[in-house]
Amino acid sequence: MKPLPALADVATQFSAMLMNFQPPAALVHEVQNRILLLVNHVLLQEPAAIARLQRQHNRTLQLAWRQMQLSCRITPAGLFERVDLEGTPDLSLHISEASPVFLLQSLAQGHKPAMQVQGDVMLAADINWLVDHVRWDLEEDLSRLVGDSLAHQLVSLAQRMLTALKDFLPKSSPAVHTS
Repeated sequence: MKPLPALADVATQFSAMLMNFQPPAALVHEVQNRILLLVNHVLLQEPAAIARLQRQHNRTLQLAWRQMQLSCRITPAGLFERVDLEGTPDLSLHISEASPVFLLQSLAQGHKPAMQVQGDVMLAADINWLVDHVRWDLEEDLSRLVGDSLAHQLVSLAQRMLTALKDFLPKSSPAVHTS
């Protein structure tokens, strides 16, 4: 089933608007800090991930998408902290997909986005292992807040909504970037 042409036009216009949006730097840093808090929370639930990152402590990495960048350092505890880099990071990951709609579509379908990778090969291998093996058990976290039954219902609802979104979005982007 194809989305209505009018909805496709709205999605295209929304994507163009997002591509030109420049949030304030303070907001960007606060969102980045919150993202790293979530990533660290998930990492703390996986001892093997912490062990891998502890071997890489004090290494830096930079994740970039369009004009946005997130730079962080691996702490001795095996977690991430946001830093302002003064120089070249040990590992640089630049996401190639420019369209936020197609990037979200790719992520929603469980695909890794196309990216350019530069820097330390061992650090890149450990980051890739994290992406492949570490998963957030959202239902477990929610159950601590609202109980098992409601957590299960909320996660089931979210999964159905994600499935509906996957079915609604086009199956592939018009321009596929590989690197």
